[in-house]
Amino acid sequence: MNPHTELVSCLRAAWLSGKTRPMEYRVAQLEALGRFLDEKKQDILEATASDMGKPPFEVELSEISICRSELNHALNNLGTWMKDEHVEKNWATQLDSAFIRKDPYGVVLIIGPWNYPINLLLVPLIGAIAAGNCVAMKPSEISRNVERLVAETLPRYLDKDCFAVVTASMEEITRLLENKFDYIFFTGSPSVGRIVMTAAAKHLTPVTLELGGKNPCYVSDTCDVQNVARWVAWGRFFNAGQTCIAPDYVLCSVEMREKLLPALRKAITDFYGSNPRESPDFGRIVGDKQFRRVQALLRSGLVVIGGQTDAEARYIAPTVLVDVQQDDPVMQEEIFGPILPILTVASVDDAIAFINARERPLALYVFSSCKKVVNRVLERTSSGGFCANDTIMHMTLTTLPFRGIGQGGLGRYHGRFSFETFSHPRSTLLRGVGREALNAPRYPPYAPSRLPLLRATTETKRLAAAINVYFRFRLRFEPAPPSHARPIAAPLRRRPAQSTNLLPIFPPPSLPQRPPTNRKRVWRRLPRPPSP
Repeated sequence: MNPHTELVSCLRAAWLSGKTRPMEYRVAQLEALGRFLDEKKQDILEATASDMGKPPFEVELSEISICRSELNHALNNLGTWMKDEHVEKNWATQLDSAFIRKDPYGVVLIIGPWNYPINLLLVPLIGAIAAGNCVAMKPSEISRNVERLVAETLPRYLDKDCFAVVTASMEEITRLLENKFDYIFFTGSPSVGRIVMTAAAKHLTPVTLELGGKNPCYVSDTCDVQNVARWVAWGRFFNAGQTCIAPDYVLCSVEMREKLLPALRKAITDFYGSNPRESPDFGRIVGDKQFRRVQALLRSGLVVIGGQTDAEARYIAPTVLVDVQQDDPVMQEEIFGPILPILTVASVDDAIAFINARERPLALYVFSSCKKVVNRVLERTSSGGFCANDTIMHMTLTTLPFRGIGQGGLGRYHGRFSFETFSHPRSTLLRGVGREALNAPRYPPYAPSRLPLLRATTETKRLAAAINVYFRFRLRFEPAPPSHARPIAAPLRRRPAQSTNLLPIFPPPSLPQRPPTNRKRVWRRLPRPPSP
């Protein structure tokens, strides 16, 4: 028997009871999650330091602060998000009510990663709670101390009937995925993402996959080299390079590379001192397996900065590589460590071609003081996210969706997008009774004579064509006012005959001449000006 079946059944029973639907309940659970962040802050700092040597400053910024921002944003806007979204109606439904109801999916599974074990588990959880779902959470077993902290303490704050933490190894995840969930949210590697998507397909379960990729960073010749070096070094070596949206490699000209290398060396020294191993602000690789994989990538190209390692401490110094070939191992997979390869290109067009020849990245960075260069790269490439003249900071905005494309994943979240991800947009039409006579033309036996009426009341017309014909009709047949009169309602300005075709794609129609009429417009008579 599947060991997780009973848990999923209990969560489903709680959701079917309607317990999670009221706004008051959702707010209470979100506020309880906020208390968890406040009261367990020190425990979070200690657990992340034990797992990855992560500096407290980085934990505050990338784990606790982002979660608190998402939480407050949800609490500030939940009432607006939950409102029914009324939509336009055709003539046949003008007397009825048509809207989109944001329904919760039901029982949701969230599988978190190890690199940001609090942020990337709780931010999706905030969206799932706000949308009214019951949730099973699976923190990563690789970050063991954070997993233990979440499993032991988070259930004390949330409703145990509706929210549960599941601890399981990677092998046991397949057993967990055998259960039917109504939505699955996964953050991790593309290889495991394929396993999750395959398991979800058996139950036709919708999924969000936040994966990774090799994020290019193009540095143009028109930029402030010192600032660029600081931006790139901060984004690459933050969390010891174990960030899915970190710059994965640099593209620049040979001349820019010669300027960038000393600037990067200075930035690394400014950040971490002459010996980064002794710096309290530089983290460690999470595990031995991950350390060996990243260490093997140092054999690619030529090390010009850093390169020192310590297997016992799982330490790899901030490293910069040059003379890297496109087929080197460091260019074949996401690095996920403190290594930065620099490749040379002749121009921005060559950089664009290099980027487009590979899988679409999760993030793309451009550094240039020329807006034309930035816009050229933005318009001619595709990526999950885009940031110019900085790194990582686009992830801090709750108003921007965080998402991948292609190998980077599918789906989106953050802010309102998290709420929408975990909500089913339910199309709703509430028709009144007592108007059955209006429905008669659509019933058999069919009569061709009824079809024009049905089309007129249910079919959407092209707006541009309708407006074009309307204004041509008015311009052709509307009488001109007397020169000394002012209309009560200002008439449409008469245009010259050659300008009456408002939209060139529609030739002037051959409209029949309207018969003369005795109807007169109402004009207010003004006194004539005195004679000179």
